[in-house]
Amino acid sequence: MTTTTEPGDRLVEALRKALTDNEQLSRENSRLTAAATEPIAIIGMACRLPGGVASPDDLWRLVAEGRDGVGPFPSDRGWDLGALFDQDPDRPGTSYVSEGGFLAGAGDFDAAFFGISPREALAMDPQQRLLLEVSWEAAERAGLDPHSLRGSSTGVFSGVMYHDYATALREVPEGLEGFLATGNSGSVASGRVSYALGLEGPAVTVDTACSSSLVAVHLAAQALRGGECGLAFAGGVAVMARPSPFVEFSRQRGLAPDGRCKAFAEAADGTGWAEGVAVLLLERLSDARRLGHDVLAVVRGSAVNQDGASNGLTAPNGPAQQRVIRRALANARLAPADIDAVEGHGTGTTLGDPIEAQALLATYGAGRSTEQPLWLGSLKSNIGHTQSAAGVAGIIKMVQAMRHGLLPRTLHVDEPSTHVDWSAGAVRLLAEARRWPETGGPRRAAVSAFGVSGTNAHVVLEEGDADPSRAPDSGREGAAVPWALSAASAGALRAQAGRLHDFAGRAGSDIGGAGRVLATGRAGLAHRAVVIADGRDRLRIGLAALSRAEPAPGVVTGTADVDGDTVFVFPGQGTQWAGMGRELLATSTVFADSLAEVAEALAPHIDWSLLDAVRDGVPSLDRVDVVQPVSFAVMVSLARVWQSLGVTPEAVVGHSQGEIAAAHIAGALTLQDAAAVVALRSQAIARGLAGHGGMVSLAVPVEAVQERLGNGIELAAVNGPTSVVVAGDPTALNTLVAAYEAEGIRVRRVPVDYASHTSHVEAIETDLAHLLADVKP
Repeated sequence: MTTTTEPGDRLVEALRKALTDNEQLSRENSRLTAAATEPIAIIGMACRLPGGVASPDDLWRLVAEGRDGVGPFPSDRGWDLGALFDQDPDRPGTSYVSEGGFLAGAGDFDAAFFGISPREALAMDPQQRLLLEVSWEAAERAGLDPHSLRGSSTGVFSGVMYHDYATALREVPEGLEGFLATGNSGSVASGRVSYALGLEGPAVTVDTACSSSLVAVHLAAQALRGGECGLAFAGGVAVMARPSPFVEFSRQRGLAPDGRCKAFAEAADGTGWAEGVAVLLLERLSDARRLGHDVLAVVRGSAVNQDGASNGLTAPNGPAQQRVIRRALANARLAPADIDAVEGHGTGTTLGDPIEAQALLATYGAGRSTEQPLWLGSLKSNIGHTQSAAGVAGIIKMVQAMRHGLLPRTLHVDEPSTHVDWSAGAVRLLAEARRWPETGGPRRAAVSAFGVSGTNAHVVLEEGDADPSRAPDSGREGAAVPWALSAASAGALRAQAGRLHDFAGRAGSDIGGAGRVLATGRAGLAHRAVVIADGRDRLRIGLAALSRAEPAPGVVTGTADVDGDTVFVFPGQGTQWAGMGRELLATSTVFADSLAEVAEALAPHIDWSLLDAVRDGVPSLDRVDVVQPVSFAVMVSLARVWQSLGVTPEAVVGHSQGEIAAAHIAGALTLQDAAAVVALRSQAIARGLAGHGGMVSLAVPVEAVQERLGNGIELAAVNGPTSVVVAGDPTALNTLVAAYEAEGIRVRRVPVDYASHTSHVEAIETDLAHLLADVKP
C-alpha cells in the first residue's frame, strides 16, 4: 500500500524544522556574541622603566611615593653630550633639553640564556632583547613556566616605533653582517619572542607611535576572543639609540626644558621623552578561572580609531578622542559613570593636554555627580613619555592602583591648566594621592593613548582578584618553607638569591606564597638551589649565604646536568616516625582529602582509625598491622600532593611494602584493592611472623657478608655497594651484630620483629593467597 503526506503535514514538518533551525541559530548567535565581548584577564605583568623600575612592584613604589624617575642623558651610548645640548631651540643638530627618562643598562642582555650567540646579540636592537627578557618575566610572574608554552597557540603583540639602532653604527663591526637585518626588523621584534619561546599564535608588531602598546592590547584581546590564540603577550618597547627625538622636537619647541611632563597643569611646557618596556600576559577570563590563574585585572573593553582629516597630521582631534572613549565603553558594556579614574595620555603639551581634558569632560564628566568625579592622572609625570611602551606602562600603574586601593598623585602640578574648562563636567586632577573611592561596585579605570599620526586607543579595566600580597602570610610561623631557585649560570643563581633576600626582607612579603610560586611557576634551569628555613630571618640568612656562594644550614645546591624523567620512589618499612604526616594533615587540603579517601578504603579491613593513628599516634606504630597501612596512606597522599603541584611521574618504583603504594599510583591497583592488600598482608604478618625474627642493616659489601650467612641468617636486601640488610632468627642476629660491632662496622637494627624477604614469609603464603584471591590488577 502506498501512503502520501498531506500538504498540511508537510507544512507542519517544515515549520517544526524551521523552528529548530532558528533555535540553533539563536544559540550560536548568543555564543558568538558572548565570545565577542568576553572580558580578558591580565594574568601576568612585567616592565622596566625609568627610575630604576625593574618590576610592577618597583613601579608601584615609585608612584606611591611620588618619586621622579627623570635624569641626565646617558653617557654609555656614544652620544656627543657636549655638542648635543644647546639652550638655543633653533640651533640645528642640538637639543635644548639635557634630561629624560632613560633605562639604565638598556644594552645589557643575557644572550646565552636565550641561546643567542654574542655576535648576533650585538647586532640585535636592544628593543628586541628587552622584549625577550620581559616577556619571559611576564610568564613567570603569571606563575607559568615559560618552557610550558612551547608549541601552544600563544600570540605576541608588540608595539615598536624606533628602528634606529643599526643606523647609529658608524661602521659595521666585523662579524655582524648577516645579523643586522633580522636584528633590526620591526616584525622580528615580535617574531623573535615567538621563536625563542616556541609560540605558535599570531606574532604582530604594531607601530602607531605613542599608542602602539595600547593598540597591541586591543589587537591581542580581539585575537583571544576570536580563538586565534589561547594566551597573548601584549606590550611595547622604546629605546632611543640615537638622540634624534630630542633634536627633532627641539626644532618644534615641543619639549619641556627640564625634561618633565607636567600633565594637565598650568605649568605644562612640553613633553619629556623617556624609554621603557612593558608587557602583559592576557587570557580569556573563562580560561583563567578554569585553569586557576590569578587574575590581576580584567580588560572589560577597548577601542581604536583614527583622527582622519583633522587640523593637522600631528594635531590631536578632540571629537575623535570622544568617539574612541564611547566605543570602548560600549565594547565594555559600561556607562561613563561606572569608571572611577582615567590614566590619561597627558604628555604635558600646551596643545594636547587641553584637548584631551575637554574630551574626558565631554564623555566621562558630563552629567556626572560632583561627589563622585572622574579622577585623572598621568604616569608620564613620574617617568616621562615612554612612547610606544606608554600605554601598557599606564595599564600596569592602574592595575597596581586598583589592587592597592590608592590613586597616586600626578607630579609637577602647580594648579590645573586654565586652558581647560574644568567646570564643564565632574573631572578632577589628581594633584594629591587619595584612597580609591568606594562606589559599592568593583573598581574600574580606563587608559588612553594617542599616536602622533592620529591613531587613538582607549582600554577599560576592572579590578581582578584580591592582591595575595595584601593578605596574611600564607607561610605559618615556625613552618619550614622551601624556596627553590634555578638559573642558567652560577652567577645568575647568586644574583637571584640576592634579589630574593631583599624581597624576603620587605614587610608583608608572603614567604609561603613565594615558595609556592618558585616551586610551581618557574622554569627549571641548569643551576639549582633550595633554601629551607622555618622563619623569615633564617630564610634570609640562607639566601644571603647563597648569594655569596657560601655554605649554610638549610641550603642545598647542585646542577641539573642530566636530562631525565620524574620517578616516584616508595620506600619500605623502617623509615617512619611518630607524628609522620600530622602537620601535612593539618595544613594541606590535598593531603587531608587523600588521607580521608584511604581511610575509607581501609575501613572494611581494620578496627582502628587511620586519622587517629596519624594525628594522635593511637594505636601505636609499633604494631606491624598499623605501621604498614599508615605508611601506605602517607605515601599515597604525599604522591597526590606532588601531583597537585604539577609533578607527574613517568615511572614509579617501590621497595618492599612500598610496592603496594607504587602499584596504586601507577594505576595497576585500585585504591580499594591496594588498601585490602596492605591491611590484610600486615595482619597476616602480625599473626604468623611477628615475634619470630628480626632484620639488621650493615654497612658492608654483599661479598663480605656472604660467608656469614646461614645458621638462621639470610640475605634480605642489597641496597647499595656497601649497604645490605640481613634477616633471620633473633639469636643468630644478636651474634652477628656483636661480631660486626667488635670489628667497628656500622650496624643498625631495623625496628621490626619479623624477617621479611626471607624464607620465613613462606609460612603465611597460603593464608595470604586466600585473603587476596579477589584482588585483580
